[in-house]
Amino acid sequence: MKAKVDPDAIYTPSEDIVAREIEGELIIVPLVSGIGDMEDELFTLNETGRAIWEKLDGKKSLKDVAEELSMEFEASACEIEKDVIGLVGELLKRRMVVDVSV
Repeated sequence: MKAKVDPDAIYTPSEDIVAREIEGELIIVPLVSGIGDMEDELFTLNETGRAIWEKLDGKKSLKDVAEELSMEFEASACEIEKDVIGLVGELLKRRMVVDVSV
């Protein structure tokens, strides 16, 4: 099942997870059962994923996040928006982020 991600929506990390930096990697740990993936309870983010994660503050839409990242990384907002939507879709499916715009 693919999660529906709205680029105009506002997302924030779920209260049911904790994220910690360990040896330069951002690791997301579920605090309740049923979050994440049964095969892989821990979820790690690479540098790009981490940059996206840090912008999911519950105040900016995904379009705004992509726009900010495009300026930081000097890349096209359209290209970055695809990456943002892809990651948020995966995190939403795992219930690690929530839509706070509804």
